[in-house]
Amino acid sequence: MNYIDGFLIPVPADRKEDYRRIATAAAEVFREYGALAVVECWGDDVPAGEVTSFPMAVKAEPGEVVVFSWIVWPSKEVRDQGNAKAMADPRMRPPEGADIKDWMPFDGRRMMYGGFDVLVESSAAR
Repeated sequence: MNYIDGFLIPVPADRKEDYRRIATAAAEVFREYGALAVVECWGDDVPAGEVTSFPMAVKAEPGEVVVFSWIVWPSKEVRDQGNAKAMADPRMRPPEGADIKDWMPFDGRRMMYGGFDVLVESSAAR
């Protein structure tokens, strides 16, 4: 079975296109280094909870949208190698002289992520 990296990211709503630009570029890098698929989902119906919720998990602030994303890898080994290569790739860093706070469209300290073994997979033919 595949291996999945999952992410929850609080992104200011007015930085949606900045996020799309960076996510598209990062997806290209991850695919180059072995990812089978990269999916980025912009929150549309993400209610606040009373005990727990996606917005609470990332401490979403007013005006922020929760992004739910995942990367599909063929195995954890390919993921570990691909992530190492991706993180060393200069395309994953801000351009020289750019302020990371301006370049990165979200607060990475509140991003949640983790690696997951697939337990059940069911999909329809397209």
